[in-house]
Amino acid sequence: MSTIESRRVLVVDDDRELCELLERYLGGEGFVVESVADGEAGVARAVAGAADVVVLDVMLPGVDGFEALRRIRAACDVPVLMLTARGDEVDRIVGLEIGADDYLPKPFNPRELAARLRAILRRAGGELALGTSEPRILRVDDLELDLGARTATCGSETVRLTGTEFSLLELLARNAGQVMTREQLSREVLERRPSAFDRSLDVHVSNLRRKLGPRPDGDDRIKTVRGRGYVLTVRTRGAS
Repeated sequence: MSTIESRRVLVVDDDRELCELLERYLGGEGFVVESVADGEAGVARAVAGAADVVVLDVMLPGVDGFEALRRIRAACDVPVLMLTARGDEVDRIVGLEIGADDYLPKPFNPRELAARLRAILRRAGGELALGTSEPRILRVDDLELDLGARTATCGSETVRLTGTEFSLLELLARNAGQVMTREQLSREVLERRPSAFDRSLDVHVSNLRRKLGPRPDGDDRIKTVRGRGYVLTVRTRGAS
């Protein structure tokens, strides 16, 4: 089995100089890097299984990054990091809502990109910082997580989750009924401290709520505890 550093990275960006820089830098960090200059080619390579993680620019000729991400997500669950314009929060939120695992605003430090890619790959491989690997099956009421296969079912329905969404749900499920602070969730799942302007965690939670739906009793499955964080709710004993 390959190590995280030898994983394949697909860079989809029409900035040739940036692609060459990333090929050199990430290659020096042990990644195997391929770059393409347009969204159509990026989708084709991602869907063909040519990469373990995709770095996808929003601004692309022809098929833009958002449409490319939609097509990728319709076909596979390969982790995707979006490159967005600095200060454009709307692009970041839209990308996360479509199914990006993370984002990085341009211009960026290649060292930070490498760190983000390693974190994404750890999440995709099920390596949460909390470490424990058992039990293999984790159940909270009608929600079931297979930690080995990294699949989720809610009721009798399979729920498609990104690697980041699964890791977030796993952490909430392991602590079901307990409030997890935004800092705890961000540190454990995103592997960084939350900032006042970083909406990543909140959008991932919103995606989980949409995909999982409410509890069978109609109550919120994931509740916001104002000023603290989030909690995966558990049916109280004696409730029908």
